[in-house]
Amino acid sequence: MNPNVEFAIKTSQAYNAVCKPLCQELGLSQTALDILLFLANNPDYKTARDIVEVRHIKANLVSMNVDKLVQEGYLERYAVASDRRKTKLLCTGKADPIIRRGRAVQNAFFKRLLDHVEPADQEVFFRTMELIGKNLDEILKENA
Repeated sequence: MNPNVEFAIKTSQAYNAVCKPLCQELGLSQTALDILLFLANNPDYKTARDIVEVRHIKANLVSMNVDKLVQEGYLERYAVASDRRKTKLLCTGKADPIIRRGRAVQNAFFKRLLDHVEPADQEVFFRTMELIGKNLDEILKENA
């Protein structure tokens, strides 16, 4: 298997494994938790389309999980005045404890990823990621 693909798969599997106990305790699917945390952590993204395009979650799964989260009182839908075809999704106060706990799991996971990585190596890694991000922006701009 391609090492890059294997790394991505392992990362996803490990993240889902550390989220599993919280999801089971709360009676939420991993996708539902991902949607809540995505909306809470990324306030510039507010629609189901944003979730599909940015998080690459299948539209039918987003729709089904958003409906459930709305029914359970964790999300509210609001019409977008400038485009009546769009619906803004906002987390409710009821979702706050879930979001706090989910963020704690995320933070512990990302901290764990860097275990045994020296601070100097972490700096190089993050600086490299920033440069790669800029290169990606340039590639996208050039090919728009």
